[in-house]
Amino acid sequence: MKVFLVVGEASGDRLGASLMRGIKKLNKKAKFKGIAGPEMEQNGIQSLFAMSELSVMGITEILLKYFKLRRRLFQTVEAVLEYEPDILITIDSPEFSFRVAKRVRAINSNIRTVHYVAPTVWAWRPNRAKKMAYFIDHVLALFPFEPPYMKAEGLECDFVGHPIASMKPIKLENITSFQKKFKIDPLQDSLVILPGSRLSEVQRLLPIFCNVLRGSEFSNFQLIFPTLPHLKDYISSYIIDLPHKVCVITGQGLTAEEAAEQRFTAFSSAKAALAASGTVSLELAAVGTPMVIAYDMSRLSRWVITSLLRVDTVNLVNLISKTRDIPELLGKDCRVELIRTELERLLKNPNLQTAVLKKTMDLLGRADDQLDDRAALAILDKL
Repeated sequence: MKVFLVVGEASGDRLGASLMRGIKKLNKKAKFKGIAGPEMEQNGIQSLFAMSELSVMGITEILLKYFKLRRRLFQTVEAVLEYEPDILITIDSPEFSFRVAKRVRAINSNIRTVHYVAPTVWAWRPNRAKKMAYFIDHVLALFPFEPPYMKAEGLECDFVGHPIASMKPIKLENITSFQKKFKIDPLQDSLVILPGSRLSEVQRLLPIFCNVLRGSEFSNFQLIFPTLPHLKDYISSYIIDLPHKVCVITGQGLTAEEAAEQRFTAFSSAKAALAASGTVSLELAAVGTPMVIAYDMSRLSRWVITSLLRVDTVNLVNLISKTRDIPELLGKDCRVELIRTELERLLKNPNLQTAVLKKTMDLLGRADDQLDDRAALAILDKL
């Protein structure tokens, strides 16, 4: 079986790596090509070009890189058609992924198309599900509330759970070893700071986060910045004047699995997290780290998205658990004073989020012994 995968960001890379392992377990002769990140490359795929080139979010940011993205789009479509896979699997990054799938379908309708991670039609732009039905055969949903939105438009859709729910608790000896390696004092509280995985996000959020952390309320905390290797220099240079003990970790030099474990160990060693909105909220929930979420974008992107938004929260923990227990400061509310107030409140009682974090992982399939293989099983069952 020949599989072509398209991934555009770090969270998709983790999903893709898990999916590849599942497919290889069920079909040992499966072969892979496509656009991949480091975790997928570790599992036996050579990326057509650097995945980071597609890690662009926001209307303004996409417009600035329009011509480069367009060239990569045509290059990807050409590679798919030349490879003639049995199945094309696009993972998240719908702005790029859907354009690839649509062009491939128009030229070769024999290639089956699967999109992994149902688009957020429940949050905004509900008409996307209807449009997808013309070029996507099968959708894999991470969240239990999503399949009805897809099936209503005639799309095959399976809830496959989220691989993050299968993660085992971080062992105490791993945390101790991590703290020793990075000279983190176990007797002093730490905060984990996550301003995003894209440079544009980091450039917008890191200044805000640093101004929050300069408050006297957080002066006794150590700060841990888990990030990606290509963002290390920018983050390190920006935080150099913070009055805290800081630690930037990237997983550089480690295998993809070792780097992921290091990241989760960093989460587990912290009392709480201040993070950008996105999949990272589920990663924090998986290890039980309480969080405050904050996010902003360009003025144009904010105006457009706010006008289209159909829900009062975009935080995945809140949505899955059907609560509003995770503080979320978005757009015009992504301000230093508001974030500082929520973070201070959380640190006074971090156990407030314990129940909702556990509930979220249970709903995502933590108790299912076959969780790791559900996505692969769903794909092969329909093939």
